[in-house]
Amino acid sequence: MIKKITLLFVAIWLGVSLSSCSAINLKPNEPVVSSAKCNCDANKSTDNPPEKCTLPAPISKSATEPKIAEPKPAELKVADYSLLKPARWEDVDGLNQRTSPEDNLSLAWPAWMQSCAALANKPLWQRVCAEANQLNSQTMNKPDTEAILTYFKQNFSVYKTTNIDGADTGLITGYYEPVIKGSRIKSAKYSNPLYATPTDLVTVELDSLFPDLKYKRVRGRLVGNKLVPYYNRAEIEADNSPIKGREFIYIDDIIDVFFLQIQGSGLVQLDSGEQVHVGYADQNGHAYNSIGRLLIERGELTSANASMNGIKNWVKNNPSKLRELLNNNPSYVFFRELPAGLPGPLGALGVPILAERAVAVDPKFVPLGAPVFLATTEPNSTKPLKRLMMAQDTGGAIKGGIRADFFWGAGADAGAKAGAMKQAGKIWVLLPKEFVLK
Repeated sequence: MIKKITLLFVAIWLGVSLSSCSAINLKPNEPVVSSAKCNCDANKSTDNPPEKCTLPAPISKSATEPKIAEPKPAELKVADYSLLKPARWEDVDGLNQRTSPEDNLSLAWPAWMQSCAALANKPLWQRVCAEANQLNSQTMNKPDTEAILTYFKQNFSVYKTTNIDGADTGLITGYYEPVIKGSRIKSAKYSNPLYATPTDLVTVELDSLFPDLKYKRVRGRLVGNKLVPYYNRAEIEADNSPIKGREFIYIDDIIDVFFLQIQGSGLVQLDSGEQVHVGYADQNGHAYNSIGRLLIERGELTSANASMNGIKNWVKNNPSKLRELLNNNPSYVFFRELPAGLPGPLGALGVPILAERAVAVDPKFVPLGAPVFLATTEPNSTKPLKRLMMAQDTGGAIKGGIRADFFWGAGADAGAKAGAMKQAGKIWVLLPKEFVLK
């Protein structure tokens, strides 16, 4: 017992901030299979899966992008879900039309059924998920928008999200799942490994001793009876890597590995035509340091072109500087191969997330799995984007009452939308009527 307590206090001494401030999606109570989202210092990512950040920060989307203050994690000393305020259905921007909603709710229904796969056995969600299954049976699994809206209004109450300062508008960003080239066998072409979680990585959850540190954790490795920081990126990617033997797939481009770690999940395209779905498994505990911001500080890039594509172009022109640049971010994400045939990557809820119907949220303020209605605009645009979404993921930089990361799907087109998205938005949360907020 004394040894365990000593270990915890050593871990705390090492710095709670390694977990709480990292740009990794550290998912609270996440299943081992959690993956999907990314993290950057603005943000994928999570405490959630991967570095579930959006794209490397800072990314300038537009000269007219909204100036939205993001609440700092240290400021959020409030009770869970306490920033949700009761609202009326007619208040929801996008569901208040007299004729029909501005969204085709039938396209969101499969995502809601994914949530129910994880929530159906939880007391507060059992009844509404049973009602959803009954509606499926009555409609041959294809309820229309009118039936879905009636279902939600009969079984759910609606709440408006707010920020700690009382504001009702917040920041909406995007993330995606990259498709990259790889092989199960190392070769000159495919030489950059994805590593499975090392066997000597130790994770210490802190809320068992300190309730105020809920969702906080530190990671390290044992040296004797002391917990010391885990190996950083430079050490892990050295020729004599201390975790050699944990490789399970190889990628052709090291910069793709880096951005895969930021997004937290991806599809690896093999030469055989097979696609291997890989997802976040764990992280080394070091804080994320944005290489985009570093390049701006060095005068190598401007804020306008410090996007993923801008950084990749810089890499092509400066190959000899790449390793030193990447090593400035000591954070490192470990992956696992996910089951074949999933309709999407696994989010913090532990279910596959569907393109354009899932968001990452701060689980302190929005219950995981809950339906949410999002009113924002298209990436780098003023065109309205009003959607029924599911809060199925989290992200290390997704902090605050009105803060969401919109999952755009897989591939280059999704990546372009995710990289361009930095919009103002409002969020309403739908909770079962038996869900009583304290």
